[in-house]
Order: sequence, then structure tokens, then C-alpha cells
Amino acid sequence: MNTSQFRAEGGCTCGNVRYAVNIKPLIVHCCHCRWCQRETGSAFVLNALIENQYLQCTQGEVSVIKTPTLSGRGQKIARCPQCHVALWSHYSWNANILFLRVGTLDNPDLMPPDIHIYTQSKQPWVILPEGALTKLKFYSVKSVWPEESLRRIAALKEQSSS
Repeated sequence: MNTSQFRAEGGCTCGNVRYAVNIKPLIVHCCHCRWCQRETGSAFVLNALIENQYLQCTQGEVSVIKTPTLSGRGQKIARCPQCHVALWSHYSWNANILFLRVGTLDNPDLMPPDIHIYTQSKQPWVILPEGALTKLKFYSVKSVWPEESLRRIAALKEQSSS
């Protein structure tokens, strides 16, 4: 896969940790669930799903903290050990995909949301753009993800099984 077509950089608030992403996300979620609201202290979180191999830590190291999730399986959040900003996380359902916090990008405009999920619990004052793809809860990956993303995830599964 040619990854030279895309590059985004980001990092934590204090500048201790920097990273680069060398591929467009599989998909970008804007999650409105109450769990994400609690974890971020905000109305929603923007997470770009990216294969681990396409994110490189270019400066510093992260601390990985395991936190509980609604499923009970937990997630591992990569944080700056100095300012404690959450940079990305891994959920137990697939350790090969990370959920990059879009707000930590130097230019978060590069990764706008593809879908708004768990809108049944969104804050009532949040107005979603007309025509935005929305789901009350989660969704069927095969019915939402672009073909290229489905091919990438299939290749990742194939690599994991060999």
C-alpha cells in the first residue's frame, strides 16, 4: 500500500510526545455515547481508526493506562506521561487498530467525522450537520465502511492469522 499520499502529525499538549500518521483513517467516528462524554469531559469524541503500523511515535514515549469500558473488557489509553493527554487507545476487540484522538492532530481538519454514532445519547444542544451519516447506536461495518477500508481490514486480519 502506498502511504506516501497522506501524512498527519500531532502530539500532546506539553510537546513531550509527538507522532505521525502515514495513511488516511479507515473511518472517523464522532461518538456521542455517555461513556465517551464522561472520559473526555465533552459532548463527544472524534476517533480516527487507523492500523497500528501506520502510526509512528516520533518523539517521546507514551504511558499506557487500562481503563474500564461499558463492555467490561476495558481499553488501553496511550497518554503522555507528563501532561496525561490521551493520544490514542486500543479496545480489546482488535489490538491491531488504534483509535486516534483527532483533537491531538496539529491539523484536526484533516480527519472530519465520517459518521456520528450513539446519537441516541448526544447532548440535545449538539446540532448535527444536515446530511451527516448518523446511527442511534453502533452500525454494521460492512454497510458503512468504504471499500478501501474493508480491503485494508481484511488484509490486516490475513496478516494476523499468518
